[in-house]
Amino acid sequence: MSDDAVTPDPAAPLSGAVVPLPDAAATPPGRAAPVALSPGWDGDDRPPIPRRAGEKESLVAYLEHYRRTLEMKTEGLTAEQLSMRSVPPSTMSLHGLLRHLAGVERWWFQLNFRGEDVPMLYYTDEEPDLDFEFPAADDPADAVAAWHRECEVSRRIVDEASLDDLGSPVVPGEDFTLRWLLLRMIAEYAQHCGHADLLRERIDGRTGA
Repeated sequence: MSDDAVTPDPAAPLSGAVVPLPDAAATPPGRAAPVALSPGWDGDDRPPIPRRAGEKESLVAYLEHYRRTLEMKTEGLTAEQLSMRSVPPSTMSLHGLLRHLAGVERWWFQLNFRGEDVPMLYYTDEEPDLDFEFPAADDPADAVAAWHRECEVSRRIVDEASLDDLGSPVVPGEDFTLRWLLLRMIAEYAQHCGHADLLRERIDGRTGA
């Protein structure tokens, strides 16, 4: 053995082994929070999402958080600003997002989960993109009202169901649970809240998580 050889320490972890976290008692007290945190939205009135709640309560709280986030991003703007498109060739606008998500609420909770015979919103086979490609005279206030109505119907459906209740999709496919649907809707809103962030900043420069 050469003089440079190192004798392995039997107490040292093997390469790739999981090193246990230090005992809580060994963690230095007074951990400092970072100074630079993401700025919040001025006037944010969203209730805190519970961190120790049951499964259904947690899923519903996250969905409501994103619903309210979308609504906050549309407040305090004129009809013209709400209808302002993003960047060509995109037709996306805050007005369009409200129409789109009103249609999504109805599509998933009423048509797919409950199997109700109701018409789709902002859609025809001839014009499938009416959510974002709305008439110039369309009033954003009507879209806000429609979105609120659809959300209220969705809430009643969720209140009356259990997470394991099944829905049958309109488009042929596998049945799904309410649990899956709530996760699906959280993802839908999270995606579009990101769009709303960019749209709002472009309109008046306002930002905040």
